Amino acid sequence: MEISINSIIGNMVAKDYRMASVFQSYGIDYCCNGNRTIREVCNERNIEPELLIENLNKITGENGTRKTDYNSWPLDLLADYIEKTHHRYVESKIQEIKPLLQKIVSVHGQQHPELKKVEKLFSESADELTVHMKKEELMLFPFIRKIAQHPNEKLTAPFGSVKNPIAMMHQEHNLEGERFRQISSLTNNYTPPADACNTYRVTFALLKEFEEDLHLHIHLENNILFPKSMEMESALA
Repeated sequence: MEISINSIIGNMVAKDYRMASVFQSYGIDYCCNGNRTIREVCNERNIEPELLIENLNKITGENGTRKTDYNSWPLDLLADYIEKTHHRYVESKIQEIKPLLQKIVSVHGQQHPELKKVEKLFSESADELTVHMKKEELMLFPFIRKIAQHPNEKLTAPFGSVKNPIAMMHQEHNLEGERFRQISSLTNNYTPPADACNTYRVTFALLKEFEEDLHLHIHLENNILFPKSMEMESALA
């Protein structure tokens, strides 16, 4: 893949997910805000574009590194994968992280008042993501599967064009991205303080893992599943 300052970061990660680790190392959001160019993100974060491009070329040129080519998957398979892998992950980790946050707030909350804000933000995210995923599972994903499985048949849905629920999903993804930017900032990028106990450290590690999984989750939808679904619907029309 030829990389230039005009390359769209979300499209790049869609073609080769190994690039995600480079963008993450620079603090660049490639999922919710993946529609920006390298030039734009470098100007925004005061990064040398040549250095970023060099690092991207380096990681994509590494031999022996397996990558999952999500971009080549059929849409129904990708929808199934997102639901069975990422949705189930979110559901299980919410149940694991919530009580841990409650515990460290009760023990360390006075010395570290930011923990209460982290707990509140994560609780809001847990509630919103739970509803968000159900809307995808019950309305949007079934229609996307129908589009994929009946490529020559014009289909109708109660929500009209697939663009309508996708626009809503984009808005909700942006809200979750902003919540986790706040959580990351409040926790100094999930760095436990010197007086942190083991539970404190485990909680921060789980929050960091949760955010990383959410980035891939949102990327697969925003940059691959949703655009291709809209393209297929337009082709049928």
